[in-house]
Order: sequence, then structure tokens, then C-alpha cells
Amino acid sequence: MTEYTISIFSENKVGILSRVVSVFTRRYINIESINSSKSSIKDIYRYTIVVNTTEVMIKKLCAQLEKQIDILKAFYYEKNEIVYQEIALYKVPTHIFNNGDTVEQLVRSHNARIISIEPDYIVIEKTGHKEETDILLAALQEIGIYEFVRSGRVAISKPMEQLNRYLESIQLENAN
Repeated sequence: MTEYTISIFSENKVGILSRVVSVFTRRYINIESINSSKSSIKDIYRYTIVVNTTEVMIKKLCAQLEKQIDILKAFYYEKNEIVYQEIALYKVPTHIFNNGDTVEQLVRSHNARIISIEPDYIVIEKTGHKEETDILLAALQEIGIYEFVRSGRVAISKPMEQLNRYLESIQLENAN
């Protein structure tokens, strides 16, 4: 099994996400991460989905996705073909900062930052790969943590030629 990141470009229509997820469900492929956002082209949206599967299955999956109405194109990439990040937020008790500078050094050593200080808790933000955010989570769990949340993967492909040509063709179609 290989980890793949799929970028799906679609129109912004009600029910597309449900249809996308059903393609994965029918093929018994678990979604590890999902993110949705606008793309660089007006009225075109992008889903970024992370899965672990085989190359044969990822090709079939993308072909099946492209058959869906309102889905324009699906690309898949291996880790070395993308630049990606995730964001994690950690809510920790304020009192853990009272025990010297241990937590402060932990935050600094993980290139995280404090984004909110409240009387009962502090929110820490860490941007990075899943493995990096998991390491900070494990360290904070030893000290004390109230809550943890991580976003889906946000990714941009390195091989720009194929994607740029496709997006330019969409823009030309939309202009006509």
C-alpha cells in the first residue's frame, strides 16, 4: 500500500462531497484526510483527499471520480510529488506553564506557537506533517491536554505543467 494524495476539481454543487465519498466507500478505501476549498479558478473547487491503496486501485478510483457529474478532473500524487502541510491545535491547561519553562521549551522546539491565552487553557498551533503534529501531541499528553484537532492535508503538486495546462483549458472553456 502506498499513500496517495488526490486532488479533485469540481463545480460547487450540492451533493458532490457525498458522491465523492461514496466512490471510496464502494471500493472499500478508507479516507485518511479530506479538505475542501476554492481553487485558483473562479467557481471551481478542490477536494484534497489522502488514501492508502495500490497504484492500480488509485487509477481506477480517479477514473471513477471523473465519471461523476460536476467533477471536472482528478489527479493523484505520491508524497514526493507534492508540497503539503496540516495544521493542528492543542488546548492545554494554563497551569502546566507554571512549572518552569518546560512547556515553553517544548512549544519552541516543535516550532509551534501560542495563539490564545485564557484563564483556564492555552491554545497552541503547530503546522507541519502529520508525523510532526503527532510527536507534539504525544509530548503534550504526558504533561496534560484538554483537546486536540488536526486539519486535513493541504497540498500543491510539484509537477505543475500537467495541472496548469488543465486549469488553463478550464478557464478558456469558462470564458467562452
